[in-house]
Amino acid sequence: METIRRIRLAAVAVLLLPLLVATPSGAAEPERVSEAVSVTASDGVRIQGTVTGSGSLVARPTIVEFSPYGPGSQTFTADENYNHLLVEVRGTGGSSGSFDVLGPRSQQDVAEVLQWACEQPWSNGRLGLHGFSASAIIVYNSMHLDLPCVETATLRSGTFELYRDLLVPGGVSNIVPGAAVLLGIGALALAQGPDRLATDPLSSVDAIVGMLDSGINAGFLHPTLDQFWAERGFRGDVNGFPVMAVNGIFDVESRGAFQGYQELRDNGSHLVLAGGHDGFPAGTDNGQADMQAWFDHHLRDVDNGITAKPPVRLTMSDGDREDMLAGQYLSREATDWPVPGTQWAALNLDAAPSGTAATLNDGSLTLGAPQQAATQSYVPLPTVPFASDVPTTALLGAAGLDLLSNAFPALTEMGLVGLPGLSYTTPALVEDVMAAGPASLELSLSTTAPETAIWAVVSDVHPDGTAHPLTVGRLLSSFPDIVEEKSLIDDAGQVVQPYGDYSTKTAGAGFLAPQLYQVELWPIANRFKAGHRIRVDVVGASALSLPTVPGVNSVDVGGTSGSRLLLPVLPESDLAAALTPPAVAPPVVTPPAAPVTRLVGGLLGIVGQLLRLLV
Repeated sequence: METIRRIRLAAVAVLLLPLLVATPSGAAEPERVSEAVSVTASDGVRIQGTVTGSGSLVARPTIVEFSPYGPGSQTFTADENYNHLLVEVRGTGGSSGSFDVLGPRSQQDVAEVLQWACEQPWSNGRLGLHGFSASAIIVYNSMHLDLPCVETATLRSGTFELYRDLLVPGGVSNIVPGAAVLLGIGALALAQGPDRLATDPLSSVDAIVGMLDSGINAGFLHPTLDQFWAERGFRGDVNGFPVMAVNGIFDVESRGAFQGYQELRDNGSHLVLAGGHDGFPAGTDNGQADMQAWFDHHLRDVDNGITAKPPVRLTMSDGDREDMLAGQYLSREATDWPVPGTQWAALNLDAAPSGTAATLNDGSLTLGAPQQAATQSYVPLPTVPFASDVPTTALLGAAGLDLLSNAFPALTEMGLVGLPGLSYTTPALVEDVMAAGPASLELSLSTTAPETAIWAVVSDVHPDGTAHPLTVGRLLSSFPDIVEEKSLIDDAGQVVQPYGDYSTKTAGAGFLAPQLYQVELWPIANRFKAGHRIRVDVVGASALSLPTVPGVNSVDVGGTSGSRLLLPVLPESDLAAALTPPAVAPPVVTPPAAPVTRLVGGLLGIVGQLLRLLV
């Protein structure tokens, strides 16, 4: 049992970080009592759980959390006015059956357990749902079913679509984060194996088979967005209860909260950027007070003003994630997401050197017409994920990487990572620019490989020349199409958040011939301060993703290529004014490595052009 306890604590520490803040000093912790419960699902599977309350288990509003991480893995504790029911998902913890990656059978369990919970003596018939990561995902997945007695939910850091938001973003296999989740769940199941064998041998076989099947299916057998994945994403809402979607802007599953809010906002839902897997700013409470107030209002009818607050509340970075965690951040409220009045500025990729990046092709981001057209090539070598893979970096950072990156800041900066790729940078801004919203990178790209992972990183370049990554866009070249009716299109007719069509691969897309790709960049919320620059790097995929066949990628920029970054600029900012050159231009120092890298870049460009001429 001690081994199980240690594994459980380790898994929760890594995969469900950071847990919510402790009870404030000076507040007495009420005595809590717990009772093990068991529910038999309609197919005969036994679902285990634990109900906890203060003093005694009398009838109270009850918050329910469905977790695959076993007993003791709850991630939110409300005050003494509530009971809490932690349900161990089938095939995990003490529950029998086969784990199905939070699929249809687990979703049916959600509805059946809620019906049971509603009728228990410790429930007053008013249920709320809470979820963090996997326990939020299963709620989103289950909302197409009638969820009895549920009046509200707080969902933090959960995917809206498991394929698109976490495991295969842009059609690129995000193998390591997915494997970490399944290994964490599987390690607990393995540790509980002896107990299972002694009490329920058949359940042990089901659990092992379910874990193996889940890993194979999620990791290898379903590279396209097929029925398997469609059943593990949001499929509609028949309930209508309001949701508080909570997350952090750098979270490994950040896209989910934004999409969840947009789908459910007509229910009276809110979006709160307070933190998640990515940590939360010093001096803040990780959204604890807001979630408590949300439950108080919706489950106890407390008139506390929580629903009168602006429905969208953003905690924005001010240059990078590390400074944000240290307490340097901005707050912004809005009536909707994207923020009303947002303009998407079209920054063209320009071959004219910016003189600020030591990369194979140091180009410019130009708000007006580009000065120079060219075809620029790079080899998409696997990149160090601590810089190029912003969401996964945040997950690892909250789990301990921050201690290392704070000692060695270059670890999470784009300097060496961007070296073999293509960089495009604006001039230094002469005034602050507030950027928040989804973004898009349009690239005219060809490749010598059968398919390649297009990987782009947007950074805030500080005055000392260091580039601090803010968000990432990923797209497998075999998925060139978008679903226009599900894409976000601004008033100018620009597709500013492309909804990629990952249902079928297009063989030969981009192979030796330019293809215009629309790459979805995950939402950004950052202030680019005066003196800073905006940069986009096109590089090789993170080493934490499945590699593609090696080749040379070529990007057409300038002229009529159509390669551009669509950046969301909040209405209080004027990017055109911020990019107006000052009367005396600041000196530009070309990095020492630039001549060498430009030479290599030029040679790669020649190779790319020759290969194109061969077809």
